Amino acid sequence: MRLSTKGRYAVMAMVDLALNGGETPIVLADIAERQQISLSYLEQLFAKLRRVGLVQSVRGPGGGYLLGFPARETRIADVILAVDEPMRATRCRPDTAQGCLADRSRCLTHDLWEELGKQIQLYLNSVSLADVCERRVLGTSQLFFGDQAPTTVAAQ
Repeated sequence: MRLSTKGRYAVMAMVDLALNGGETPIVLADIAERQQISLSYLEQLFAKLRRVGLVQSVRGPGGGYLLGFPARETRIADVILAVDEPMRATRCRPDTAQGCLADRSRCLTHDLWEELGKQIQLYLNSVSLADVCERRVLGTSQLFFGDQAPTTVAAQ
């Protein structure tokens, strides 16, 4: 799966807002400066985030943006989906029998990539803004692998 700048920047900005916000609105120019993201690009992303309620805008002097929900309730997957970032690992259209090959059949590895996309979605649904802010993300793969790195089987 390829995550474009749209999804990455939206998550970066939302984490920044969660870290620096609270009850005081944060202006996008401050987020843009701290995260080194174009202000006009952030304005486009925040318009989408506002439409789905992930952020609230406050007008006037002292205005800016606030989180629409507490950081612990805001899932990373929701942020990515709000900015129209598809979470697919296949070339095929989801939920259709049509494949990506010229004869409309599915490639040999379709099921592998489709399941990978679902696993990514599950993982991003399990991580909140608060998890990222509180640095509870790094090392979570150890829950599955323990202290051992995953191994591969070499072809003989």
